[in-house]
Amino acid sequence: MTQPQTPASGGPQQSFQAQQPVSSPSAPPLQTPVTPVQNQPAKKPKKPIHKRWWFWLLIVIVAIIGISSMNSGSSSNDASGTAQSTQSQSQQSDGSDSSNKATEQKSEEPSVPADYKSALRQADSYANTMHMSKQGVYDQLTSEYGGQFSAEAAQYAVDNVKADWNANALAKAKDYQEHMAMSPEAIRDQLTSEYGEKFTADEANYAIEHLNG
Repeated sequence: MTQPQTPASGGPQQSFQAQQPVSSPSAPPLQTPVTPVQNQPAKKPKKPIHKRWWFWLLIVIVAIIGISSMNSGSSSNDASGTAQSTQSQSQQSDGSDSSNKATEQKSEEPSVPADYKSALRQADSYANTMHMSKQGVYDQLTSEYGGQFSAEAAQYAVDNVKADWNANALAKAKDYQEHMAMSPEAIRDQLTSEYGEKFTADEANYAIEHLNG
């Protein structure tokens, strides 16, 4: 077998040496100048707020304002209370006076009997619903076929009933003219007849004058 040949020992050999870093000469360290510290004057401590003169002055002013407002409020309340009490007293006195007057008037007015009041209600119906004359209402109230009231009750009723007798006569005249085609003179006679409506002559004349109005 053939063995590998080794190179000749006389050939050039290359050697490698590791290079070391070259250090540069170090620069001297920089020194910063030191400024000498000056002694500052010590600050004076502030006075507490309660030891200052303007604080106490402000308190005094506020107290004066509060006292004056309280006094004004109490005086106004007293004045309003006095006015209200005076007004209530006057109202009470006025109310008592009016009630006393009403009581006196009621006591002075005579009491109206019940049958008089009933006659007055019927008279109002006859006069304002049926347009009857004053005499016709009286006769109807006292008739045995009508209200059968006493003469006194009937007279009270016709004297106190609220009715327009002229207007009643005119309403009756229009009824005769429209439904019975009567002449003005015949209507006048019917209005004043004792067997008819029993209006007065003046009431009948008013009705005829305003019949075609």
